[in-house]
Formats: sequence, C-alpha cells, structure tokens
Amino acid sequence: MATFQDIQLLRTNYLRGPSIWTYRPILEVWLDLGQLEDYPSHLLPGFNQRLTAWLPDLIEHHCGVGERGGFLQRLEEGTWCGHVLEHIVIELLNLSGMPAEFGQTRETSRRGVYRMVFRCPEEAVARVALAQGHRLIMAAINDQPFDLPAAIAAIKTAIDDRYLGPSTACIVTAASERRIPHIRLNDGNLVQLGYGAAQRRIWTAETDQTSAIAEGIAQDKDFTKRLLASCGVPVPEGQVVKSADEAWEVAQQIGLPVTVKPSDGNHARGVTLELTREADIRAAFALAEPEGSEVIVERFVEGVEHRLLVVGGKVVAACKGETVSVTGNGKSTLRELVELENRDPRRGIEQEYPLSPIDVDAPAVQLELRRQDVTPDSVIEPGRSILLQRNGNMAIDCTDEVHPDVAYYAQLAARIVGLDIAGMDMVLKDVSQPMKPQGGAILEVNAGPGLLMHLKPTSGTPRPVGMAIVDHLFPRTEGGSGAGRIPIVGIAGTRENAFIARLVGWLLQLSGRLTGVASSEGMFLANRRTQGGSAAHWAGAHRLLTNRLAEAAVIQTTARSILDEGLAYDRCLVGVVTDMDGFEQLADHDIAELGQMRRVLRTQIDVVLEGGAGVLNADVGPVAELAELCDGEVLLYSTHADHPRVAAHRASARQGGSGGEGRAVFLRGDQVVLATGGAERVLGTLGALALPGGVRPDPAALLAAIAAVWAMDLTPELIAAGIKTFEYAA
Repeated sequence: MATFQDIQLLRTNYLRGPSIWTYRPILEVWLDLGQLEDYPSHLLPGFNQRLTAWLPDLIEHHCGVGERGGFLQRLEEGTWCGHVLEHIVIELLNLSGMPAEFGQTRETSRRGVYRMVFRCPEEAVARVALAQGHRLIMAAINDQPFDLPAAIAAIKTAIDDRYLGPSTACIVTAASERRIPHIRLNDGNLVQLGYGAAQRRIWTAETDQTSAIAEGIAQDKDFTKRLLASCGVPVPEGQVVKSADEAWEVAQQIGLPVTVKPSDGNHARGVTLELTREADIRAAFALAEPEGSEVIVERFVEGVEHRLLVVGGKVVAACKGETVSVTGNGKSTLRELVELENRDPRRGIEQEYPLSPIDVDAPAVQLELRRQDVTPDSVIEPGRSILLQRNGNMAIDCTDEVHPDVAYYAQLAARIVGLDIAGMDMVLKDVSQPMKPQGGAILEVNAGPGLLMHLKPTSGTPRPVGMAIVDHLFPRTEGGSGAGRIPIVGIAGTRENAFIARLVGWLLQLSGRLTGVASSEGMFLANRRTQGGSAAHWAGAHRLLTNRLAEAAVIQTTARSILDEGLAYDRCLVGVVTDMDGFEQLADHDIAELGQMRRVLRTQIDVVLEGGAGVLNADVGPVAELAELCDGEVLLYSTHADHPRVAAHRASARQGGSGGEGRAVFLRGDQVVLATGGAERVLGTLGALALPGGVRPDPAALLAAIAAVWAMDLTPELIAAGIKTFEYAA
C-alpha cells in the first residue's frame, strides 16, 4: 500500500466572535490535501474501517444527510479528507468532554485546498484537538498505529489548563441562556458578564459586589464567630490557641469533645472533629497550624455537616455531608480497600468530580486511623468499618428539606458578614427542623463558595445555582432582554467610515451617554482621543467593551477584520454597511470578486438585535439587498430622493410590509430629509448642517451617521445641533 504524504495545514485563524461561518468562536484551518485530492474516503483501502474502529461514535454524526449514521454514509459513498478531518476533530472534542457539534468544510478556488472550521470556545484547546485529529487521520490513511487514549488525554489536559472551572462555567452558561454576553479577562476564572458600563464581573463564585471587607471577615473564622454570636446567631464556643499545650488546656475548659481547625483555612483542610484524647488534640493542632495563620479549638457540635448557599440574601441550594469509611473483608489491607473506594466514578482530581480521591497517607486521614489503632497496611477484619474522613464530603442535595428557621439564620449570617454570595457551613441533626432547639450551629461563613456540590450532587436534584447568581447580578425586569448590554453601533465598509463612527459617537455623547469609539483613527471616549493608531479591529473593540465607563460604543470594522478575527461583540443595536469595496485586497481569503463580499459584510447585519436596526446604503445594490437578512428594522439612506429602492421601502411600510416603519434618510436637492413611510421632515440643508468652520462632510457619510442615530431615536433637533458642533480632526 502506498504511503500518502501528510495533509498540509497551511494556516489557522481563531475567529473569536461572529464571522462568515457562525456566531460563536471557531478555528478556521486552511488545508492542502495534496495527492489525497484524488483519493476520497472510499478509494483509500481499509481507511473507513480503521477510522470507525477508533471512533465508533461517528455513527452519531448526522452530517448533511440529516440523520443518525449520515456521516458514515458519506464515508462509504466517498468524501474528501478535509471533511473527514472536520468530523474527527469534533469527535475527539466530544470524547474529551467538550461537545463541539458545529463544523464545515468548503473548497477554495485552488485545487486540493479547503477551508475547514469547527467550534471550540478555547483557542488552545482547539489547536491541540486539530493536531491530534491530524495525526489520527494520517494514521488511518496510512494504516499506522494511533494511541487514541493518549490523544484524548492531551486534549483533556488542554481543557483542564484553559477551560473555566465548573463554578465559573455554570454562571457563564446561565448568562448565555439569558443572552448576556461574556468576556474572559484572564487565563483563570475572572469573567466579565455584559459590556461596558452594563457589565458585572465574577471570579468563580465571587462578584464585583463581594466586599473585600466582608471577604476578610469570612477568612477570619474566630472573628466571624464572635460577630455572629453578638447578633444572636448560634455558633460553637471556641478560642484561638498558640500551642498544643494551650489547645489541650482550652479543650478541657470548653469541655470534650472538641474540634481543632485553622482560623483561616478552606476546603476543610486541617480540620479535625470530635476529639477527646490529649494526644489526638495535640496531633490535630500540628495538622491545623500549617493551614492557617492561627488555630482554633471549639466545642464539637453533634450532627451532620451541611452547606447552604445564600445568593442575594436568599438560600438557593443546600446539601449535606456524609462520612467516608470502608468496611473490612478479612483479606484486604486498608490501603487496598481505599483503592477500591477511589474507583467510584464520582471521585476524581479534576474539578468536575463532586468527590475527591481519598489519600490514605494524608495527615488528616492518618490521624483518624491512629484514633482507631490501625495503619494503611492493616488487614481489616470482616464487617469492621474504618472511618477515613468525617467532613468535606458534602454532596447530598437537601434543598427542599430546609426549614425556614434554618434558612433565616443562614441568610442573617450572610447579611451580618456582608456577603452577597456565601456558603454557610452548619452542623444540624435535622435540616428540616428549627435550628436552636436541636443545638445546631453555624461553623463557618465562606466567601466565593464552590458550586459543584450543588451542580453535581451524589444524590438528589442538581440546583440551578448559576442562574440564581446571574439573576442576582442582573435582576429580571419586564421586557428586560437587554440585560448586560449597552447600545453598540457597528459600522462596516470603507467609505468615510471613520468619520461616520466619530460623528455617531459625538451625537450619542450629546444624548447623555458616555460614548466610546473604536475607529481607524484611534480610540475615543467622549470625543477625546485616548489612543492613537487604528482601533478598527477585534482588539480595539475588545478594549472598548471592557471599559466600565462606556455607556455606548461605536465600533468600526473592516472586511479583513471579520475574516481574520470575527467581530468582538455578539450582537449590536445598530449595524451600518456603507459599501462592499475592497475585495481586491482579500485574495489571501480566496475572495476575487465583488459578489463574494456579501458573505463577509452580511456578518454586520446578521448580528443586529431584533429590537435594533440595520442601516444600509441604498445607492449600492448589493448592500441594500442585505435588508432581507436583518432581524430588526431597516433604514435606508441615499443621495437620491427618487431612488427606486428608497421609494419601494417607504411604500412597503405604507402597505404594511415587513422591514419596520419604512424609514429612510436621503437628499432632495440640497436638503437632508428624514422620511417615515409617506411622512417627511427636512432636517436642514447641507450648508446648514456643515461642521464648525463651514466644513462640509461627504454627503453619503453624513446621511449614514444621521440614519444610525435616528435609528436609536435621537431627535432631529439634537441631531442637527450636534452636527453643527462636531469638532472633527482626523
């Protein structure tokens, strides 16, 4: 069998936002099949069999056939290797725990060269998946071995390194369900929800409403208890100690049994419960001391450990814990019994597992074993239960059982500490009964609590805690579909677009919104240049959208930016397309004629919100034809009052057709006219609407800017006055 040369990966572009392919982030790969262009899948001996043996779940890929097994049908009929690579990468991502349902492969004008894309929210993960998929397809083509588990492990490692943690991810997912955009601000879990001045920030389960003072209080467990106790919240009696001797002395004063724990630790590290012997208390002090700045000895509270999640002053989820133990069989050592317990599919080191593996050599476990006079190498007699962990295993949902009195104290404690989101560690005999009569107590108040126990309980119902946090940050209002959004005007094309962006920004500023502009002439805030050089690209728009001062944004983009990077925003209130010029400079994107520009510049209109508007140049036929793609209203502008497209647009509105109110902005002689269906209003003459110093802008550019702000319901009076006061300097 002949050996085929590798498929060449000519270049890859990560498109971070809406593009010619889709609304979501994708990796675009340019492939050169070389000699494989003459060998579709059915002409490669044994290829289909090897591929489906490695990836049997390819049967679930519908492909263009539209039914289960569709892709396998295409394989048997014969499909080209670029298309096959697309499905391989998607399946590898699926097997790695990151579903990736979208992909496309298209020919280019050059024989054997294809553009292949697939959806993936993280660029680093996408590139690793592509590399592994490329290796797999070449191994299948050339009948060579391939280590599939190693490939999946490599992708999982990339996911673990780059993907959001489960707590952050569930909040971001909930925000997406409410169509609130998000921007990841670092390589960790700092995420911005919303744009500009409408944004909120989260870091795991902490928010920009989480007070630093409150977080500091929560970290000091002793001070937290004293603060809660002063307000009538039941807490266990306790005291900070400086030495093992003092720990034993305080334990006797408080009364045995006691708990020993660090004053500012977390995740139950260094916490030892129900201690009665001096030796154990001294050992527990040594265990707790390295985990915090101080050590606390407190009265042991009998009951079951519970975690209640308080969001915005309300209990939204609760779970309870269970101790971890193993039962002897008379044959296996304790270490062997623990190894069997760790095979529980709920246990794992990654964050998505609700339970962690048990480390029999961990100091806390060793201390528990000494209290029971066994070692990891002891053979445990049949039926004897050995306790390994008393805490840190809260994963049984009990939200529906929480008594109002218990909820009250949890909510009160959050308010006392000052946290908007808090995890309450409570010990209760029965969560369905009032708290004080059963001797229950709050042990700790946690800022930024983990959410996985509520998302993936080992038993009980998962709780939508991510949505609870999003609803807290962005309260639902009647008709409030714009949560987290500021007005965004996107402008695409080449003709005087920097001027249009600057003028629109000035007019919005006069309307009372602090407005940022990202244009080819730089970055502006309130018409003041904050950055020189071109900002008409993804990075410029991104910087503007992360600016907490911006109450509105005007973003200029180009066809090249759309092709190279995608848009920096998911949707806009107003989308403006001025022309389809410039295809001559886009040969590297396989664009060779004007007609191909439609697919590129339609992206600007595709992202217009349903309640927004598309502003289109009626004087350019292909631009005006984008009207059919707009989800919102359509406004046309033209330098000719009698333009047939403008007349048809206005007439359609009068006859009850689609496209909104039939609004248009045009010139009649020297007059700028605003028309709504059959009604007209003269805004002024071109002379009267000159800029300071008598400067007359390009008429078409002026009309585009007027139409954009009129679409946002700025009054004609403000528009006219604003134009006359616009100090423009390129």
